[in-house]
Amino acid sequence: MRNRFGSAAAIALMTTVGAVLLSACGPDNSDPGSTAAPGTAAPGTAAPGGGSHSGSPAPGGKEINGTSAANHLAISTGTKTVAMNGTTVDFGTVVRDLAWSPDGKKVVFVNGDGDLVTANPDGSGKSSLAKAPSGETWSHPTWQHASKGPGGDSVPNETEHFNNIVFASSKDGALQLETIPAKGGTPEVLTPRSSEGGTDNGIPQPPTTGNTWPNAGGHQGSIAYANTPGNEVYIYDDYIRPNTHDIGKGSQPALSPDGGHVVFVRSVNGHDHLFSRSTDYEQKTEKDLTPSATTDYTEPAWSPDGKTLAARTPDGVSTLPADGSAAPTQVSTIKGLPSYRP
Repeated sequence: MRNRFGSAAAIALMTTVGAVLLSACGPDNSDPGSTAAPGTAAPGTAAPGGGSHSGSPAPGGKEINGTSAANHLAISTGTKTVAMNGTTVDFGTVVRDLAWSPDGKKVVFVNGDGDLVTANPDGSGKSSLAKAPSGETWSHPTWQHASKGPGGDSVPNETEHFNNIVFASSKDGALQLETIPAKGGTPEVLTPRSSEGGTDNGIPQPPTTGNTWPNAGGHQGSIAYANTPGNEVYIYDDYIRPNTHDIGKGSQPALSPDGGHVVFVRSVNGHDHLFSRSTDYEQKTEKDLTPSATTDYTEPAWSPDGKTLAARTPDGVSTLPADGSAAPTQVSTIKGLPSYRP
């Protein structure tokens, strides 16, 4: 698959020469506060547990920035500043692959040293979750979380089991998923597995290496991720019992807020398109959301209400209806990784 900002590229771009883990964050390291800055943007609804954001208005206003308090969009570009709420927030450290906590009150990212860090949305309260070992590159953290049951009961396997940061790790060219408690601790390898597989019934287990680009969604701790060697997208669910299933060819998956759909990237006729399908293994129908694409749409993100998608393009960030009912519209010239605050 010809994917300009593919999973392997996103992992590789974070180290110095020849390892640019930051494809998801902006390979050009442009500052969203400068007039030459590249960009992103997308819609949503009012953020619960809001709070003020520090920062100065982005020069050029909406034409340059494209973010606002109303649309919940944030754009991280691999610099110290993140575009959000129509301003640029200075985090005081390089911010790569920024992602949000389920309540929107915290962010998690990889800093300039390659370590996992959490912070408040205004850049304050930074806390190091873990330091990357020498020779190991971390990328694309996501907040795995599960809500309590309908009656307020704890979820299976205890709620603590589903309050983690899952991220991709690369060492000596080997890719794998790792997980760490959101409150900090020691990272452990996350091995996707299926209770339906194994030697007893002849069904093979999913690949344990080559996995990258994790993205959590829904209320039961589900994770979508990409397997680079196979160019496949998988859904991993460990809510009641381990279950991993193959969604199909693609990369850079993003789970919807309700966990019911997954959007991913696939090359079609020389351009990267966005595809969508149900996460239900039995419902295999796919939809090309960008059938008339004349550019590449990559690194998709869902709005909090699940109605809108933001995607990175070579010219910035575009948004489109999640059902594909309209063509994408460019909303920002800032080139970076789009994310939505819940």
